[in-house]
Amino acid sequence: MSLPSNAQLLEATRQAQWLKGCVIFLCSLVAFACLDAFAKDLVGRHSAPLVNWARYCVIIVLAWLIMLTKRVPMRVAPAERNLLIYRGVMLGSVGVCFMLSLQYLPLAEGTALYFLSPLIVVLLAPLVLREKVTIKQYAAVTLGMIGMLCIVNPIENLLNESSAERGISLFGSVLMLLAATGYAMVQLLTRKLAHRVQSEQMFAYSALICWALGFVVLLFWWPTVWPNMHDTVEMLLMGLTGGAGQFLLIYAFKMVPASTLAPFNYFQLVLAVIFGELFFSQMPSLLSLTGIALIVVAGLSLTLPMLLAYFRAKRM
Repeated sequence: MSLPSNAQLLEATRQAQWLKGCVIFLCSLVAFACLDAFAKDLVGRHSAPLVNWARYCVIIVLAWLIMLTKRVPMRVAPAERNLLIYRGVMLGSVGVCFMLSLQYLPLAEGTALYFLSPLIVVLLAPLVLREKVTIKQYAAVTLGMIGMLCIVNPIENLLNESSAERGISLFGSVLMLLAATGYAMVQLLTRKLAHRVQSEQMFAYSALICWALGFVVLLFWWPTVWPNMHDTVEMLLMGLTGGAGQFLLIYAFKMVPASTLAPFNYFQLVLAVIFGELFFSQMPSLLSLTGIALIVVAGLSLTLPMLLAYFRAKRM
């Protein structure tokens, strides 16, 4: 058996890095799904700005502990600092807009608007990052989008008499669209900064800016009900899962292009359906299960070829 050439070894290394980045990204989505489950439970008893700010109170402590432990400097070059600030503002806006919009929008319509972000990533990646997006990637995102629409089923909600009478809040819709656009920009800026600053610096800047923005919003929606011990612990867990998700997201974009990871975002929606059944007794309908299947197909259409190529390279 002949020894693998340098080109084959390089390709195997690249594929291994790609798979590692995808696994890290999926782990970040699991963490974000846990964060959403905690937030959904807490928003039912407390104001959304309080829940959002409590999350970043935990995250900012985690970020600065990591900075101090690893002795990472806060100082960065002006160009990178500006991008870090912009990324932090985008991420802070996502949290503020998303949680506030849930007070005005039904969950199905709100989720549909928010999950426009993966499509926005693919559309903006060539402009922001100069990344090449293939027809196959566009098709996978479109298929995932169709699956998402099957799950949230906005047509049925619009035809439902109670939903029609209640109407869809224009203010809430604008907030959710801002959250979707902001999250798309966060992913693109994460990729843009991936090899220009340290992950710990990116994490610390975003934590500080999101905490400050959350506190400003909290001043305008000052809570009348404060958390008890049980809710305080739940807020702590919410912050820990959110911090873990952000940190994993940063590492994932260091390894894999943003446009390639975009279809995986729909996996978080699948987890939301599963968590809804486990923790909130919301059984998915047949149409929702069809949507989940479409999302899985969309993800596998991108991952299986690389996975098979990786194992073929391993056998050489």
